Amino acid sequence: MNFVRTLTLRQLQIFVVAARHLSYARAAEELHLTPPAVSMQLKQLEDNVGLPLFERLGRGVALTDAGEMLVHHALRVLGEIKDAESNLQALLGAEVGQLSVGLVSTAKYFMPRLLAKFSQEHPGVEVQFTVGNREALLQKLQDNAIDLAVMGRIPVEIDAHAEPMAAHPYIIIGPADHPLREARRFDLQELRHDTFLLREEGSGSRRVAEEMFKNHLFTPARTISMGSNETIKQAVMAGMGIALISLHTLPLELKTGEVSILDVVGTPIERTWYVVHMNSKRLLPAGQQFRSFLLDAATPSLQDEFDRYVLPRTAA
Repeated sequence: MNFVRTLTLRQLQIFVVAARHLSYARAAEELHLTPPAVSMQLKQLEDNVGLPLFERLGRGVALTDAGEMLVHHALRVLGEIKDAESNLQALLGAEVGQLSVGLVSTAKYFMPRLLAKFSQEHPGVEVQFTVGNREALLQKLQDNAIDLAVMGRIPVEIDAHAEPMAAHPYIIIGPADHPLREARRFDLQELRHDTFLLREEGSGSRRVAEEMFKNHLFTPARTISMGSNETIKQAVMAGMGIALISLHTLPLELKTGEVSILDVVGTPIERTWYVVHMNSKRLLPAGQQFRSFLLDAATPSLQDEFDRYVLPRTAA
């Protein structure tokens, strides 16, 4: 097999986008091409490889085993080319460059504000965000598809460097009219008859909730799993139950009083935000600037917005 001589970077770019969407039509839309043009490029790539990379599943497509293998190599190749471009830009001595940052879903609530401030201070640096679950971000770090990641646990699964960025408190919220909304420092057992709304299995927030139940020898009367923080917040506001959730996902709901913070003993549960990159990754000036910015700016920014909702209650 000697397809390296005949494949093109454009084919790899189209393949990666099609693999991400699992749709030729959506890939064509993102790349500003026609679906036949995308199909033709992917057919040429498959001919070069000598193996099918996609298989039809109803109206959509799925990656074959060969496609799954190639996509990780393609991401690394494109990542190395991006690094080469950034390295050459760095030689110019100007504050320019591109940076890819991965976020766990909880971080998407506050990172845009930090990005806006960074962009004002460093207008020549273009920062792109990718939002995904922890497992997806770990894979992207290994594939060199992102330069940095912001997540809530140190990634011991991979050879990465993690630096603490800011405190990350979890609190228990209920609807605005919850019977215990005015109570102070009460035991978790007082909520034994409430329905707990939890994130899906495998999520970081679900793990924090399960650790809390275990530490308090607590068994909720009922639990309901939901796939996003937004769904949980809406369900709490509708009176479906209560939830242990990141304080940083609630900037609007706390300001408008649509949820109440339940002052349970042992809360807030303190976790930490980390900024992460692979040990093998040589961060270019843009990446070094953004990492330093997050380490300096994240804590005061989050404290200014959120501490007033927690500190008065824990002092009671």
